[in-house]
Order: sequence, then C-alpha cells, then structure tokens
Amino acid sequence: MLAAASAVLLSAFVTSSEASTPQNCGGASWYALTSRTASGERMNAAHLTAAHRSLKFGTKVKVTNRKNGKSVIVRINDRGPFIKGRVIDLSKAAAHQIGMVQSGVAHVCFQSVG
Repeated sequence: MLAAASAVLLSAFVTSSEASTPQNCGGASWYALTSRTASGERMNAAHLTAAHRSLKFGTKVKVTNRKNGKSVIVRINDRGPFIKGRVIDLSKAAAHQIGMVQSGVAHVCFQSVG
C-alpha cells in the first residue's frame, strides 16, 4: 500500500517537473544582420542569441538540433521568425554550434533554462 502511494506521488512529481519546462519543436533558421534587434541592442552574429515570437527578452533557451543531437544555449533578444513552421531564429554563431549553417534550416527542439 505504501509503495503504491509512493509511486503515485513520484509520478505526480515527475509530471509536474516536466510541465514546468515544456519543450517546443519546429523549424529553425539563422540570420546575421547588423541592424538593431527588437530589444534595442545591435544584432551581432558572433553572439549566442536568438529571435522568438513571444519569449521575454533575456530568456535563455537550450536549442537542440534533432538531426545530430548538438545543443547550444542562446539568449532571446529579438522577435521572429515570421515564416510559417519556424519556431526560432538563431544567430550565425549559434547555428554554427549546432551544425546548421550550411543547410540554413534545421528541425530543433528548445526549452527554457533560466
């Protein structure tokens, strides 16, 4: 009886932990402009930054390329992408770290890390 109650409690904990860090998946592309971002800072393709439609500026997210398993942590500092099916736009440096510069696009999953 006690073991069953513990299993239910543990299951609820794991489910709530997973719910607090949802993963989002979809298309990603990269960009390397020199204009100002929506947050007001100048875009720097050498920094590990990204654009997302709604995440708060400054949010850090871990982005993982589904094809090769490579990951990078980026800081949201811009808005976008504005192309159907894409969920995040990465700086060129971030795209390089997960191996998607040559292809230009990749299927990724990402989650907030802090």
